[in-house]
Amino acid sequence: MSGNPSVIDDIRHFNRFYTGMIGLLNRHILESNLSLSEVGVLYELGQSEQCTAGQLTGILKMDGGYLSRIIKKFEQNGWLHRHQSNLDGRTFFLRLTAAGKQLLAGLDEKSSGEIQQLVGGLSDKQQLQVTGAMNTIREVLQAAQPASSTDIHIRYNLLPGDVGYLIYLHGYLYAQESGYNLEFETYVCKTFYEFLPAYNPGKDRMFLAIADNQIVGSVAILASSRHLAQLRWFLIHPDYRGQGLGKRLLQEAVDFCREKNYQKVYLMTTSMQEAAIALYKKAGFRKTGEKYLQLWGQQLYEQRYDMELTYSI
Repeated sequence: MSGNPSVIDDIRHFNRFYTGMIGLLNRHILESNLSLSEVGVLYELGQSEQCTAGQLTGILKMDGGYLSRIIKKFEQNGWLHRHQSNLDGRTFFLRLTAAGKQLLAGLDEKSSGEIQQLVGGLSDKQQLQVTGAMNTIREVLQAAQPASSTDIHIRYNLLPGDVGYLIYLHGYLYAQESGYNLEFETYVCKTFYEFLPAYNPGKDRMFLAIADNQIVGSVAILASSRHLAQLRWFLIHPDYRGQGLGKRLLQEAVDFCREKNYQKVYLMTTSMQEAAIALYKKAGFRKTGEKYLQLWGQQLYEQRYDMELTYSI
């Protein structure tokens, strides 16, 4: 259904009004000499005591190099310090210093003051009308949108039942989409059977995309040696493809490898996985090996892809 011209015009007028209003509400940011991106990093750091650079990149959808410059600026200004993990010396948590917390508290106070000034002249009834209208806009527009990767959160730990469900997803989806037989599901079971006893959160990481309390995507990084890691179990449920979720999971996985100072990460796939291979190549993986096999009821090429890692932080 196309939009009503009068509705479109009303929305455009409201957008211009609200954009100007947001500018007024962000005066305190301009006065602080911080950019909106820098304030976003500051607020996220203020919400967590166990935040890494890789996690910030995923949460804020920010380029790693740009984030690196912000972190260095914060360190130079004495707003942030790095804390080495007790479990893994290659992992560093980013935390606000007392000065950083004071800066954030000041921004919060100014922001609250500006909002108070904005609505202070309104009656209680009018204030409720404003917030009610805001909630209505948000709820109606969110309900009208298809599920997207912004509605999905990434969980980094395994819970009982996760592995069983991942095995099911791999077996079912690969049978439907690639014609793999039961041997493939047996193979997936074997890989998890080998992984779980050796699972070390200090070196390995699961990334599970969760929507409505259900796993809709996955990828994992497994340590092969001190300097080499393997990417495994990359999967996106068909209902959540085409929304950037695969790119998001791959980026988080690669960022984790950099945090752990792995020098290279590799993966094994088959020539039939064309969509996944396209994502791997865009992420920076390059094919380094290939062999022809009769595997899982199919004739295919097993392929290896590698990525050499560089560090900006």
